[in-house]
Amino acid sequence: MYRFSRSIYKELAPRVAGDSVIDAAAGRQQLLEESEAAMRRLAADRRYFAQPARSLYRDVRCLFPINEQLRAYIVIERNVGLALEHLARLPDGGLGLDGLPRQCRATTRRGTPCAREPLPGRDYCPSHKHLEETLEEREPVGAAA
Repeated sequence: MYRFSRSIYKELAPRVAGDSVIDAAAGRQQLLEESEAAMRRLAADRRYFAQPARSLYRDVRCLFPINEQLRAYIVIERNVGLALEHLARLPDGGLGLDGLPRQCRATTRRGTPCAREPLPGRDYCPSHKHLEETLEEREPVGAAA
């Protein structure tokens, strides 16, 4: 995921606006931090990160002059799309992207995290599968197919 955030940074860093060299450097640093944070969240929590490209763009658009904002959005959207494609191609084994075993997202009655392994392609174990949203529940009412 590092390569996608760096790609965003490398394409957009020269276009960051600033009144002085210090302002531009701070803007480039913010661009890097925001893009890395978005990619980390996308890798860890992509099911619950509804519109990652739009969210990242909203966080960094103030760094660009008005005539560069469309280019910034296109670059962000393209790289986030590539990151999503990359994540979709990964095997759905028992390990997360960090190499650690996947863990159920639910908490027990005592408030501790559930230690069981989630079902394949899911975020919850068999005991907590009722907490999983289905695709039909997420679609807006009245959406035409």
